[in-house]
Amino acid sequence: MSKYFKISVILSLLILFSNLTFAQIIAPPKWTIQLSEKNLKVGDEVKIIFKAQVPRDWYIYSNDFDPDLGPMLTELELKEKEGFVLVGGLKAINPKKKFDEIWEGEVTYFVGTGTFEQTIRITAETILAKGSVNYQMCTDIDGKCIPFEEDFSLAAQALPGTTAAGESAGEVPAEEIQNIENESGEEEVAEEASASERSYISLDEEGEQGGLIGFMLIAFLAGLAALLTPCVFPMIPMTVTFFTGRAKSRISGIRNAFIYGFSIIGIYTIAGTAVAAIQGPEFANWLSTHWLPNVFFFLIFIFFAFAFLGMFELTLPSGFVNKMDAKADKGGMTGIFFMAFTLVLVSFSCTGPIVGSILISSAGGALVKPILGMFAFSLAFAIPFTLFAIFPEWLNSLPKSGGWLNSVKVVLGFLELALAFKFLSVADQVYHWGLLDRDIYIAIWVVIFTLLGFYLLGKIRLPHDSPMQHIGVPRLMLAITTFVFVVYLIPGLWGAPLKALSGYLPPMSTHDFNIFENRYSVASSENQLDDVPKYADFLHFPHGIQGYFDYDQALAAAKRAGKPLFIDFTGHGCVNCREMEARVWSDSQVLQRLKEDFVMVALYIDERHELPESEWYTSDYDGKVKSTIGKQNADFQITRFNNNAQPYYVILDHNEELLVRPKAYDTNIQNFVNFLEEAKAEFGRR
Repeated sequence: MSKYFKISVILSLLILFSNLTFAQIIAPPKWTIQLSEKNLKVGDEVKIIFKAQVPRDWYIYSNDFDPDLGPMLTELELKEKEGFVLVGGLKAINPKKKFDEIWEGEVTYFVGTGTFEQTIRITAETILAKGSVNYQMCTDIDGKCIPFEEDFSLAAQALPGTTAAGESAGEVPAEEIQNIENESGEEEVAEEASASERSYISLDEEGEQGGLIGFMLIAFLAGLAALLTPCVFPMIPMTVTFFTGRAKSRISGIRNAFIYGFSIIGIYTIAGTAVAAIQGPEFANWLSTHWLPNVFFFLIFIFFAFAFLGMFELTLPSGFVNKMDAKADKGGMTGIFFMAFTLVLVSFSCTGPIVGSILISSAGGALVKPILGMFAFSLAFAIPFTLFAIFPEWLNSLPKSGGWLNSVKVVLGFLELALAFKFLSVADQVYHWGLLDRDIYIAIWVVIFTLLGFYLLGKIRLPHDSPMQHIGVPRLMLAITTFVFVVYLIPGLWGAPLKALSGYLPPMSTHDFNIFENRYSVASSENQLDDVPKYADFLHFPHGIQGYFDYDQALAAAKRAGKPLFIDFTGHGCVNCREMEARVWSDSQVLQRLKEDFVMVALYIDERHELPESEWYTSDYDGKVKSTIGKQNADFQITRFNNNAQPYYVILDHNEELLVRPKAYDTNIQNFVNFLEEAKAEFGRR
């Protein structure tokens, strides 16, 4: 009996653990909502402060970026307001910024603590505000994104705008009555905010270190590439000549060489600091999203590309360069510094586009990033010159400058030309010009890199190129790599997802001709619907999938078709939902099964389309009225499947019972295929 008792206890614990792991209700942030002032008078302008304590490893989106980009912005919805009028809109206080590769645009967000302010003007002695804050909380750990709604009720009393004679302003302080729906008191939340903010700041900085290190590595490689340009490479012998015989001893020679190297680093880094100093958050947001800077950068890149290709030469005013060169002829540390300054000036025509690319890519309102980028670039740039100044005998082992340096410059010109269109693409998407759709963008890249391949093979000659009797093996390998990239691009003209370039290309929705989108729907009748889907005029599936957007309608269709029901809990602002669709659903094995073996229903949890009042209901879960498509779908996911994260995939039989354990974000294609196959097999057995 003892043996069987132990077995039963173990099995019970396993079942309990399984149920606990399946329950994934994620708690929302804790909010404090209060007025900024306690002593209120009619006519005063005060602020309603909304402060959220975001759980560890999560973040919430702000509200000061392009609302059409994708993520759900934080919004204030006032259902009742008495005794005040709004002044302006809801303002986010110092959110963080980043360029999101999935959404291909800049977003703002909060980690740890998120603060919003709404300014109001008091118009009566009794103040009442009731409403909700609608927002989205996400995590990058497992790709979950969850919409939440925080209801609040705020009441206060204000003094009349004028006081009686002799009355002291401090004698009768106005009392503020607040009824904020939170799980804990204000003091407790404030304490949590202080500790949480400290921990989150350190965590976020740790998370950004990888991005900064990667950025510095790219800048360092750019510095090495700049050494091979025809403006810089010939300066190495000049450097050796300058330092040869100047030092009185070996030690002083090494010291002079290091001063020279540090001068180069200092000059470039100061330039990065100057750029960082003018980049406030508003400037960075304008810089990354407004059409004017993006078109300007596009034209600048085109300008430098033409210069690299040999159309004209870029030179600084000769008088200025000569003055700097004359300073370099002086002895001592001053002469060494001006020798470094002369190097920077002379090399400007080749390093300018590269340095500009680094500074443009670092535009994000951060102070540290452009400084570190310029430091890494100049470090790579300075190291060889410093070493050659210390060891001038190494000069004999260098290849002679010649036509190969111009070839390097031309290759950089082709790359500048290709990258220029990214800036034009950003402006085109934000303002919906329709100039640079995905297929046009890919076609431009195909042409540019094809011409680059022919140039590397010697089939195209540009100004300043030397005659070439044959090509070397390294150049041939580079040409082969270029043509392989072109071959990879070509299917994208007809709708191939090109997943490796998803962060650089315009979205698939801008593609005009997509044979990949329709290859299964054309060949198979299994993908046809027998009913007109509700809400299909503003909701859609990717990759030509036919499906429904209402659960009851989809369940009825599944019963008629004799197929299992595939539920896709998704959202407009769900980054990982889009990534799953691009990387997993687009695979032929997955796409064919989704189209032919299941009846599909997409339940958007952040869709704000308001339903007729007759379809509203009060949720048993939180006691709130669910009046929109998104709120009803989110409530259905929570109450039925104990989950409130997206993406979330559920497959049911006709009795609305689970066929397999639901699946969340997982970009392994074979795992998703197995998930679909197991559900189909179980449906057949039942």
